[in-house]
Amino acid sequence: MGRVAGKIALVTGGASGLGFADAKILVEEGAKVILTDVDVEKGKLAASEIGPSATFIKHDVSSEQDWIDVINKIDKLHGNLDVLINNAGIVFMSDPVNCTLEEFRISNSIMSEGVFLGMKYSLPLLQKYNGGSIVNMSSTASHLGYPMIAYSAAKGAVRSMTKSMAVYCKAESLLVRCNSVHAGGIETPMVQFAQGRVGEAPIDVPTQGVLSAGSLGTPKDVANMILYLASDESRFVTGAEFLIDNGLIASPAY
Repeated sequence: MGRVAGKIALVTGGASGLGFADAKILVEEGAKVILTDVDVEKGKLAASEIGPSATFIKHDVSSEQDWIDVINKIDKLHGNLDVLINNAGIVFMSDPVNCTLEEFRISNSIMSEGVFLGMKYSLPLLQKYNGGSIVNMSSTASHLGYPMIAYSAAKGAVRSMTKSMAVYCKAESLLVRCNSVHAGGIETPMVQFAQGRVGEAPIDVPTQGVLSAGSLGTPKDVANMILYLASDESRFVTGAEFLIDNGLIASPAY
């Protein structure tokens, strides 16, 4: 307990899946979390389930004005921000031939422009006191070739932008770190949709022990890394990529 005690954290896309798991573990370890989402009903329910240290704010990450408003609200509520988790995402399964321009633009407005806007408008609060940590959710799609081109393009941008922000902060002597997390297959609503399992019971993934080749992970597997990057334990870590993929990229042929 207490690995992020006293910290203020913002988690986008926090109503379900990885965002919910991130918000939950941060609160369990002592942080106050603002979770945001476009789904108001699920967002309020998620904050209520996590407890009084979680607050929900409606937030479209593709909207510049929404980012300005959310950061202003956090400033008024807490006067500080220690951690930004850019997690909100969407997936269209369209390949390069069948992907529409609308799908491509929507994907990138949320996962590429949304991450850019989050870093841009959070930076003044993150550097206000003792510095802060930005964690951008990318994907193994930024390293491997997947047919869903819009998702891959956005996640590739996240990978590059993370390094840009990390280098900028160092060059400007800003006490803000920026790292990216690249998850493989995790049992979440997004992966269930991608695999055509909407409405089916979630796969029962073991919570302990080493997972076999080809296994899906759990949201907690990613949240554990988020917790480390949010905490001062990772104070010497910036501009880095963290693969949470059960060895997928190390051995893509298995």
